[in-house]
Amino acid sequence: MTTQRASLSLMSQPNHTVSQNLNANKERCKNMIKQHEDNIKFLNSQSNRLQESILDLQVSLGRYHSNSIITSGNGNGGFHTEEETSEQILKKENSAASVCTWLKTNAQTSNLALTKDVVGVVATLAKVESYDLSRILSEFLGLETMLAIVCSTYEGVNALEKYDPEGLINCNSGLHGIGSSIGKRINGRFSVICLEDLRPFVGGFVANDQQKKLALPKPRLPNGECPLGFIDYAVNMIHLDSKYLSFVTASGFGLRETLFYGLFSRLQIYKTRNEMLLALPCIHDGALSLDGGMIRKCGMFALGSRKEVEVKFPLLVGKSDVPPNYIEAEDVVRKLKWENTKIDADIHREQQLLDYRNLSRQV
Repeated sequence: MTTQRASLSLMSQPNHTVSQNLNANKERCKNMIKQHEDNIKFLNSQSNRLQESILDLQVSLGRYHSNSIITSGNGNGGFHTEEETSEQILKKENSAASVCTWLKTNAQTSNLALTKDVVGVVATLAKVESYDLSRILSEFLGLETMLAIVCSTYEGVNALEKYDPEGLINCNSGLHGIGSSIGKRINGRFSVICLEDLRPFVGGFVANDQQKKLALPKPRLPNGECPLGFIDYAVNMIHLDSKYLSFVTASGFGLRETLFYGLFSRLQIYKTRNEMLLALPCIHDGALSLDGGMIRKCGMFALGSRKEVEVKFPLLVGKSDVPPNYIEAEDVVRKLKWENTKIDADIHREQQLLDYRNLSRQV
């Protein structure tokens, strides 16, 4: 009996060893699969980081091209300055914007209670880098919006216009009363924007950016690439002077994330119309091109000849935020692209190994 038990024990040992080996192989295969998956995950994160760096540099380089017109003027006799913008607004004799601008530029009336909550007229609150950009943004917004008065609170909006018991406008008070006193009678309706009632952008800012540009993700085509010719979002292509850059509402939001995000949302800017049209798959909130192309929003195109808007954004004169060394920046882009190509090859190799391990596991 003892001999028989010993014999059975010896016969069962090989099967036990085979089972152990199989389990060990399965565990080893499982670990290798996890290692490949971790490698792919890491490489993908590195690739995404490089692609973001490449896109940021390409956007800056794109600004260099769009900005080149600044150095040669606007083609219509010099720069379009803040003073010229104010003069064009003042020429709108019977408009609320002209009365508001007159009050803001007149030292004796600039401290009136009526104007304390008025930030200004839209056209005077930002500058842009080129005449073409000023022209297309102004046309996109239209004259009524360019002349809109911006107030920080609803109390400020309410102070602009008063009514009699019958609901008619009291022309002797508010902005109408001041307009009458200086010979600028306000005719018709006018637009007023209340900042505290706008839904602000809450996605954060671009790191270490003095202009506090919004951290908007770059548009991507179905293949994952940024469309050719994309310069930036309109909301990030406006320049705020220090007095407007430091302005915040009672809720702590600035002009870029309230007023200009409300006006432009994620409106994209391209160099040419053809490049803009090629980017249609990733255009959702409209797009403009510096040569006059306009898509108001997804599916709505604006064709025909340009309409010249009398009141435009003034130009930013001086240093822009393009890379200080353009050639060096281009070289960095080339190196980053080469590095990203190597990472893509590593991802492809790791994926092949992962597929092989998964197939072996199934057999």
